[in-house]
Amino acid sequence: MEDAVLPDGDELSAAGLRLEVDGEVARIALARPERRNAMTGRTWRALAHVGQALPESVRIVVLSGDGPSFSAGIDLAMFSPEGVPGERTLMADVGEAPEQRAALDAGIAAYQEGFTWLRRPDIVSVAAVQGHAIGAGFQLALSCDLRVLADDAKLCMKEPALGLVPDLSGTKPLVDIVGLPRAMELCLTARTVQADEAERLRLAELVVPGDELATTVDDLVAALAAVPRDAASATKELLQGAPGRTLDEQCAAERTAQADRLISMAAQMGG
Repeated sequence: MEDAVLPDGDELSAAGLRLEVDGEVARIALARPERRNAMTGRTWRALAHVGQALPESVRIVVLSGDGPSFSAGIDLAMFSPEGVPGERTLMADVGEAPEQRAALDAGIAAYQEGFTWLRRPDIVSVAAVQGHAIGAGFQLALSCDLRVLADDAKLCMKEPALGLVPDLSGTKPLVDIVGLPRAMELCLTARTVQADEAERLRLAELVVPGDELATTVDDLVAALAAVPRDAASATKELLQGAPGRTLDEQCAAERTAQADRLISMAAQMGG
């Protein structure tokens, strides 16, 4: 959205977020440490707003959480009749009537937009996770391309234990990463995965001591930024499409992407 404007400080603060944009890098922090960064519908709508309005210069997005936890997940007040103060309660749209189902579907779809933009080919997203990443917090980390965990990180898909399903786009990356049987076991037991197991299951690219998390992420950001942007974007798009293609189809996609890159490079040299 070319005309979209980044949310201001008041909107971000009300959503429990903080945003810093410095050239090619945007850093988004979950900023409700007094509630272990529990998230609400306002949080996810603001995240979607950030994704829609990021400057074109941004190619790397880092997500982190203030305080000892990445995120305790959804603020359970969303399921109360009163809802979260200042927000329309999610329960207002619950019902069997077609218009209620449509409104609920639209509401959840709007929440999902706060997560799905992190997979765009034009950016690389990195989650820096310490402490608890529960439910929606786990799904937010799964929405990122790469995850760096502190050694005290604890991941849990809590929704089934609450009588719910994970609905913030986390089920596909979980299955893609760990496979269907393990994803079923993790979700249907709602057990906690410690950092060392998360690394074995490929849910983390790196696990480091907590006091090294920030510098490790900074080093990763620097390495990502060192690769030419257009090549990185084209490569990410190729990799994302690979699971759904045959080898022949992937080879054809590689040829097309490489031809596009060579044409672009030739044009730059000619200019």
